[in-house]
Amino acid sequence: MPRRNVENPEPLIQLQQQVDQWRATHPLASKLPESIWQSAIDLAQQYGVYAAATALRLNYRTLRKRVPGASPAPRSKPAPPTFVELIAPSAKVEDCVFEFESARGAKMRVQWKATTPPDWSSLLRAWREAEP
Repeated sequence: MPRRNVENPEPLIQLQQQVDQWRATHPLASKLPESIWQSAIDLAQQYGVYAAATALRLNYRTLRKRVPGASPAPRSKPAPPTFVELIAPSAKVEDCVFEFESARGAKMRVQWKATTPPDWSSLLRAWREAEP
């Protein structure tokens, strides 16, 4: 798929020229001055972090961290369920399979071909106690 040529807004072009000029006169590992970062932050707030980072050839994540309100909230893992209720279906089930996985990655598969389900609490308790 061909890339689209998107014309950058004039303020981004001007800052891009400043950044290019600064990079041409400083060693490769030099840090950008705060004045350039501040201008990049201002433009990122106006035109978007991606557009500014791309036009200025800045690290997207670094710029996003510096832009107030642009950093997403840290993702947290959902808490594992502490209680699971199994509701018996109204119709007769003659063949059923349940698979369980513990927080440590141990797996258990229960398959039965009867109308009466196993004693779940005893089965799961024994499995949990047998885990290393």
